[in-house]
Amino acid sequence: CSMIDLYQDTLFDMLAEDKPLTPRRMTTARGPVMKISKDARGAVCVDGAIEKRVESFQELERTMWNGIEKRRSAESKMNATSSRSHLIFTAMIETYNKFTRVHSFGKVCLVDLAGSERTKRSLAEGEQMEEAKSINRSLSALGDVISALTEKEKHVPYRNHKLTQLLSDALGGTAKCLMFVNVSPVGSSAFES
Repeated sequence: CSMIDLYQDTLFDMLAEDKPLTPRRMTTARGPVMKISKDARGAVCVDGAIEKRVESFQELERTMWNGIEKRRSAESKMNATSSRSHLIFTAMIETYNKFTRVHSFGKVCLVDLAGSERTKRSLAEGEQMEEAKSINRSLSALGDVISALTEKEKHVPYRNHKLTQLLSDALGGTAKCLMFVNVSPVGSSAFES
């Protein structure tokens, strides 16, 4: 499995980090330049990212929570703890059928997207304003991809953003995608929902 955090168009390996990513560490973190590519099987991967082998559900869950604890969040006028990045947890699943002697591979992506933000309502300034702009750009690119897929367009703009590049094999082709959406029931938020 692997866990990548996309913060302001920069990829961070949450399994490699040994402590939480503070705003200062996010902008000064050094490490391998992480590039999105495809592996030998054609699955999207991130070069330089740690891929941890896990043998049980408990080990998988522990690995996931260790990465989540390091995630960047901040208080805004809209939320007490607002995620400031997109988190992509990927599990590659390999099975072997002893009777048919066939290996099968699958990929499961659990993605926690940062929510879109109306800066007029959140009163974001400075660094939080830049984070909001980055979040909104990436979500807009994701919307463009989903629209192109549902309209069965010839060209799907996966390359327009790192987020859509990372999710390209989880959204298109033979992939199955299930989305849970957190929608505010407050009337004043209806135009955002």
